Amino acid sequence: MSLRIGTRGSALALWQSEEVKRLIGLIPGAPTVDLVVIKTRGDLQTDIPLWSTEGKGFFTAELDRALLDNEVDLLVHSLKDLATAMTAGTTLAAVLEREDPHDALVSRDGLDFKSLPPGARIGTSSLRRKAFLAKARPDLKQVELRGNVPTRLRKLDDGEYDAIILAAAGLKRLGLGERITQILPTDIFPNAAAQGAIAICARPDDPETLRWLRPLDHMPTRVAVDAERAMLGRLEGGCQVPLGALATVNGAELSLYAAACNLDGRDFVSVTQSGPVSKAVDLGLAAASAFISKGGDAVLAQANARRHAAISGS
Repeated sequence: MSLRIGTRGSALALWQSEEVKRLIGLIPGAPTVDLVVIKTRGDLQTDIPLWSTEGKGFFTAELDRALLDNEVDLLVHSLKDLATAMTAGTTLAAVLEREDPHDALVSRDGLDFKSLPPGARIGTSSLRRKAFLAKARPDLKQVELRGNVPTRLRKLDDGEYDAIILAAAGLKRLGLGERITQILPTDIFPNAAAQGAIAICARPDDPETLRWLRPLDHMPTRVAVDAERAMLGRLEGGCQVPLGALATVNGAELSLYAAACNLDGRDFVSVTQSGPVSKAVDLGLAAASAFISKGGDAVLAQANARRHAAISGS
């Protein structure tokens, strides 16, 4: 028997898949593992901002199709890229131990976030980061940023930006942690739900594959991301909403902090919810209800309306 991993071809995606391959190989009696590179719509459409794309599965739909067509046996994703509602015929089989979930500032001149001068050009293509940037530093000039991690760093070094914001996990996994100027605190830049976690997906009716994946499931990470994704799913938000969420495990207790604001940085709403780790999904749903009671759903709806207006040019 051999296992086929479906993966995107970016440096980070390949690192993640190689890590899953390595971990499977540590299990006694494990089968051989091969990587199958699959191009997605997100990889091919590099000339448009991520926030201006409609629909879901921008980085995952083609991989799901390959899994369902039995062209591969499992998929490896950045969990933050997965829709909260799994594609029919697929299951989230395992979640690896989470890397640093925070956003990171990479500054060309080594300046931290507060020290960037007014008008400094800061690159990101995330609506969440754009919104919290507008709240924290409305004096900065936001510039669209696309490409894989090495490409984004090259654009920074070439002078297209004064600073860029990336996920700390991606930089560290690629051995680029020394490029980080500052880890951005959660209260200023709450990270995307499930940021820093690697997901392994498979077919639920494939027990032979699932048996090799179950040992890789890291339970503290799993319960944390289950809470974050439950909240996100209740709010019907994908990766293109200005919402951040981070759950942390402390013994048998789980605490979830989430926040959102509008694209102009106003109408900030935050919630904190705590409970037992055994009730992670319930905790996420309760946090969503508290968020809605504070008007957070209206903030997200307004942000989504502004995004659609910008896309249509109205």
